[in-house]
Amino acid sequence: MDRVTGNGDGGIDLAFGDLLDHRAFEIFRFAHSITPLGSRRAPLPARNLWIKATFLAAGGATLAGCAGPLSTLDPAGPSAGAIANLFYVMFAGSVILFVLTIGLLLATLLKPGFGKSLSPRRWIVWGGLAMPIVVLTALVIFALAMGERLIASPLASAPERVEARASQWAWTFSYPDREGAAETISVLHIPAGEPVDIVITAEDVIHSFWVPRLGGKLDAIPGHENVLRLLADRPGTYAGVCAEFCGVGHTNMDFTVEAHEPEDYVATVSGAATEASQ
Repeated sequence: MDRVTGNGDGGIDLAFGDLLDHRAFEIFRFAHSITPLGSRRAPLPARNLWIKATFLAAGGATLAGCAGPLSTLDPAGPSAGAIANLFYVMFAGSVILFVLTIGLLLATLLKPGFGKSLSPRRWIVWGGLAMPIVVLTALVIFALAMGERLIASPLASAPERVEARASQWAWTFSYPDREGAAETISVLHIPAGEPVDIVITAEDVIHSFWVPRLGGKLDAIPGHENVLRLLADRPGTYAGVCAEFCGVGHTNMDFTVEAHEPEDYVATVSGAATEASQ
């Protein structure tokens, strides 16, 4: 019998196999011509445009997050300026290390024989030890130099002193150098252009005093006094917050710093005392 299993026309099987191979190839090619969202890939120029637009949008969103009243990258005093400069230098150092590392990786992948030009020992010594040590040492030295600017070191003339007392969930400020000055709640008055030592403590739990545009943050600890020196370059209003979670009302424990011209500062504090006595 001609049509017993195994004795059929081999040409039909071959043609059917070719058809399957051809369809499989077409399916494979189609699958690789579409994006994960199911649409066909855009032409190369259009893809490049979308990539550029995506990076620009991401960069704009990132930079937008650096603005606002609590921005550390919009300093209004020397201490905050030192912190911002430290960020920029640290960021630049990390970019240098990243670019060098990725550059070496790409050179090894794209340039045949590049990785063999140096022995494994040299790769480890120069790439894994020497390069990070040089960059990180420079960054540490710069960080220590910037940190010195944040220390309330003795001055030729004693700066104005203001006491900041934290409690759940408000800040109370008193002015011991101004006789008769009343306490203010959630508003700190300072003279612009002059250093002010903020003596910080707490009544109940640990809080943290922070005015991002004027300086770093410092803990307010019950039974202990910490001193933070602030200087506002110009008169204005600056936002401050408690930067340490202190309970259910933590989110509302903010305050403002009013920097005045020196003569207006005295009048403002005295006026607050007059209003409090009425």
